[in-house]
Amino acid sequence: MARFETYRDAFPNARLTRKPNGVLEVALHTEGGKLIFNGHTHEQFVDLFHAIGEDRDNRVVILTGTGDAFMDEIRPDGFDFFTPLGYDKILREGVKVLSNILDIEVPMITALNGPVLLHSEYALLTDIILATPETVFQDKPHFEFGIVPGDGMHIVWPEVIGSIRGRYFLLTRQVLDAATAKEWGVVNEIVPADRLLARAHEIADGIATLPPLTSRYTRMALTQRLRRVVAEGASYGLALEGISAAQVARDMAAQG
Repeated sequence: MARFETYRDAFPNARLTRKPNGVLEVALHTEGGKLIFNGHTHEQFVDLFHAIGEDRDNRVVILTGTGDAFMDEIRPDGFDFFTPLGYDKILREGVKVLSNILDIEVPMITALNGPVLLHSEYALLTDIILATPETVFQDKPHFEFGIVPGDGMHIVWPEVIGSIRGRYFLLTRQVLDAATAKEWGVVNEIVPADRLLARAHEIADGIATLPPLTSRYTRMALTQRLRRVVAEGASYGLALEGISAAQVARDMAAQG
């Protein structure tokens, strides 16, 4: 079993704080500001969610961002999409990070502090989602890079908003505002930015009063279907993404 002291300061892109009642707040960031996602964070978050899930003293997890966005910028540093071994690493990490989120066997709350333009599947694998009025959802980078959105987006969005809406969202790079997201069941509450974390902690503190096994087993029961669909589709989707990335690399080489 992991101990909080052993991993609290182990992740340069996640600020971890835990209250005495076991409510763990995880704030994603880059050098104290808005998170900039890259290949290094892709690798790091696999271990982050694994460590959180292995710590039985965590009672509720709040996932949030820093600054004015939850996740809206990606850079290529640390990624190798264009060689077999490089993409093998991406595929393994991509599958593992989803399963590690679902292996966190305590209730999870995501407090979206702004736009989510990539990896919104992380949030959608949690149990309660709060957003600010400024929050918007989009799958921006996949088609910009010319690759398949196969890293879990293809599974989770149709699962949450329905097959037809989910496919439209991905294929058209639809921008989904907070109000529509709430109407469609993506978001539970829209909260002013200055109240967002307070509201997340209010809900978390209430859940933390439940008997530990009750809250833990409820999370497990509620995510059983998600575990199954992720296990069935994550590797396949990421393999298709890798094939499309190989074609992009070939086209780039031909043009160069």
